[in-house]
Amino acid sequence: MVITEVLARNAQLYGDEVCLVGVNPDVGEKREVTWREYELMETNPFEHSRREMTWQQFDRHANRFANLLLSRGIGKGSKVAILLMNCLEWLPIYFGILKTGAIAIPMNYRYTAEEIEYCLKLAEADALVFGPEFIGRVESIIDRIPEVSPRFFVNGTCPTFAESYAQSVKGYSGKAPRVELSEEDDAAIYFSSGTTGFPKAILHDHRSIMSSAIVEQAHHGQNRDDNFMCIAPLYHTGGKMHYFGSLLSGSKGVLLRGTRPEWILKAISDEKVSIIWLLVPWAQDILEAVDRGDIKLEDYDLGRLRLMHIGAQPVPPSLVHRWLQYFPHHQYDTDYGLTESVGPGCVHLGVENVHKVGAIGKPGHQWEAKIVKESGETVAPGEVGELAVRGPGVMRCYYRDPQATAEVLKDGWLLTGDMAREDEDGFLYLVDRKKDVIISGGENIYPVQVEDYLHRHEAIKDVAVIGLPDERLGEIAAAVIQLKRGHDCTEEDILEFCTELPRYKRPRRIIFDSVPRNATGKIDKPALRKKYNVESLVEVETTR
Repeated sequence: MVITEVLARNAQLYGDEVCLVGVNPDVGEKREVTWREYELMETNPFEHSRREMTWQQFDRHANRFANLLLSRGIGKGSKVAILLMNCLEWLPIYFGILKTGAIAIPMNYRYTAEEIEYCLKLAEADALVFGPEFIGRVESIIDRIPEVSPRFFVNGTCPTFAESYAQSVKGYSGKAPRVELSEEDDAAIYFSSGTTGFPKAILHDHRSIMSSAIVEQAHHGQNRDDNFMCIAPLYHTGGKMHYFGSLLSGSKGVLLRGTRPEWILKAISDEKVSIIWLLVPWAQDILEAVDRGDIKLEDYDLGRLRLMHIGAQPVPPSLVHRWLQYFPHHQYDTDYGLTESVGPGCVHLGVENVHKVGAIGKPGHQWEAKIVKESGETVAPGEVGELAVRGPGVMRCYYRDPQATAEVLKDGWLLTGDMAREDEDGFLYLVDRKKDVIISGGENIYPVQVEDYLHRHEAIKDVAVIGLPDERLGEIAAAVIQLKRGHDCTEEDILEFCTELPRYKRPRRIIFDSVPRNATGKIDKPALRKKYNVESLVEVETTR
């Protein structure tokens, strides 16, 4: 079974039930749009605070776009890029591409014009679907991507170098195209986060995409009564693959455009959300707003919320403990995964294992995991090595990069680049990214361990520990610390707090600054290393 068949099944079984709700708090009190009006919408959807779509509409719009693409010669072997902010059109467009047998190419909405051009050429895109936020960026490279045609524009006044998506799909049938799909067919190209340079193109087949839905539902037990809220960008495998668990169960989803704490809690309350997936910064912002009294939880109806889970980056245990103090009746889970493993799920904590918070968990449903040395041998119990995973969601390859593929795929095992250890109960703990390990005076310092420790400090909102060059030790650990609003702290305070750490793990430099994170919540450590390698800083010697 492929994921498009799940959508078709839901449309047949649940018809006029609302399946997706788009919420845009930023437009204020502008009117809502019901599903009965959705078919007639041709104005910019971001002028409306709330829109609905039914299962039949979802499937019908996907079919129309698929039939349009097929009429333009786009089918199996073709590739269609999606450059859209989260909106109700996003998922029908994605499924429409898949229904033709073509490969969908979701693209990061933060890409510069140069990165957009690079990714379109790397993936050999044949067509592009884009929104109003990207007109300037696409126009600036239009002469350099003549092979990317047609170009469909979604929502708003269409620029002259594209054609209107809404007008183009109007005349096409809402019935499914007759295209045979198998699990072995290529389905999507996703891009790595690009924190080590330009992104890699990661190719997944239909088996991989479908496995994400199966794994997600197995982990979190979605049923028809659930309502999952997706805040994460749909171009990324994280939020979308978690939503696929709800797609499999035929349950509702909410797309929230915005991350302010009050918006998140209001949407949970208004839409009766039962499951939410957060990134660390969003959870931190909610807790801080509650701590300050800016938000009062009693103002919201959170009675249906049963599960909050976090992924995409290491999760400070202190954050989870704080969350459970405010929400003691909610389940919690940690999700681990990477784009090469079709997003989260290859390892997960499990809602029954909150006592093991700090671990990323055990191998997920239908997954295996092991920790290996550089030689490929499995490490001894308790030793640190590189985490390798094997399962149905492992990528097919890095597209057009056989050398990079061979470096990470070994006999079906995917080398994650993450350093980990296993405890006596079989739980895996993420130590750090392999490339982020700091070697100082011959000792390995794993930044995540130091970051987790510093997160316990009541004044610290966020922290990143990076290695900086040092003539004597090779590298030293520097802590870039972002303080909570209204809190004061000095270098001496932090150094005093760190005296419980082994001497070699203590940061040698303390830098008060904001901590940059990308759209998926990962700390942009290359940017920090670049910034502070060229700035003149006074080294803080740890003498305690």
